[in-house]
Amino acid sequence: MIVKKLISFVMGGGAAIAAVAALTLPGMQQSVEAAVSIPPPTTNVTVTVGNQTAVFAGGCFWGMEAVFQHVRGVRSVTSGYAGGTAETATYRQVGTGRTGHAEAVRIVYDPSVVTYGELLRIYFSVAHDPTQVNRQGPDSGRDYRSAIFPQNAAQRSVSRRYIALLNESGRFTRPIATRIESGRFYPAEDYHQDFMNRNPRHPYILAHDVEKVEDLRATFPRMFTATPAD
Repeated sequence: MIVKKLISFVMGGGAAIAAVAALTLPGMQQSVEAAVSIPPPTTNVTVTVGNQTAVFAGGCFWGMEAVFQHVRGVRSVTSGYAGGTAETATYRQVGTGRTGHAEAVRIVYDPSVVTYGELLRIYFSVAHDPTQVNRQGPDSGRDYRSAIFPQNAAQRSVSRRYIALLNESGRFTRPIATRIESGRFYPAEDYHQDFMNRNPRHPYILAHDVEKVEDLRATFPRMFTATPAD
């Protein structure tokens, strides 16, 4: 977390980071959890026409964004903050852990191609470790918590039932820590958007996020697309 935040502060408003990416940083070894094979939800959101929106939090939004950009049927992914207020939705303030926000992604998707239930399955099995409490990989604090922000009652119901199913399945060695919350989503600063595609050699991306995209390709080949969404 310290390395990631230091790099982002140095970047300021989105300056190039080629020099930073070339550094060999201590403690930046690969630390990604392996994908977990889990059953699909037994219920789903039944909307099949018109783009829909999902909001998930699960650690650093760079990796979450990268994974869902490669899901077939996803039209756009935006990194941002959810769970707090507009006045404190900035990277510096959220990073204090005192604003109530979580780093999150807003996913706009075509439900005729990929369903909300399928997005949830990817979220729980590939995009992050849902058993971690207030942390993911090297990042710790409430702003890195696992949380779902349903956009309607149907999403809330499907998410709640799926968490119960996964806890009963025994596929995870620890209970699911993911919370179902309410709150608006606020886009993050421009330099956080499309981060992995613009900075593929960033040391944090190489250490913690590239393997997640490879896990998506291997675990859900039918839903993987090599061309990332916006």
